[in-house]
Amino acid sequence: MNLNINGHHLEVTPAIRNYVIEKLDRVKRHFDHVIDASVTISVVKLVQRADVTLHVRGKDIHAESSHENLYAAIDALADKLDRQVLRHKDKLTNHNHTPIKHQLVEEAE
Repeated sequence: MNLNINGHHLEVTPAIRNYVIEKLDRVKRHFDHVIDASVTISVVKLVQRADVTLHVRGKDIHAESSHENLYAAIDALADKLDRQVLRHKDKLTNHNHTPIKHQLVEEAE
């Protein structure tokens, strides 16, 4: 996974970079087909904001979060992104139909 972390009106320190990487590992643990991730951290007045765009095969997943504390914004962002990735993974694997071999058994009964 290619990871790009940018700061807007904010310097991205190694501590912030490590914290973001640690939080995005949770997403990678659930769904390892992530091609690219772009994280933007910004400050607007007293509000800290974090945005992420994940590029997976066939779809881009975007999440954003804002809070007064930067680490709380990153935590909320990771939670939102995790839910979206799990929902995307469920849509890929859930086909909502019964297999033909089970349909034949039900009709025979």
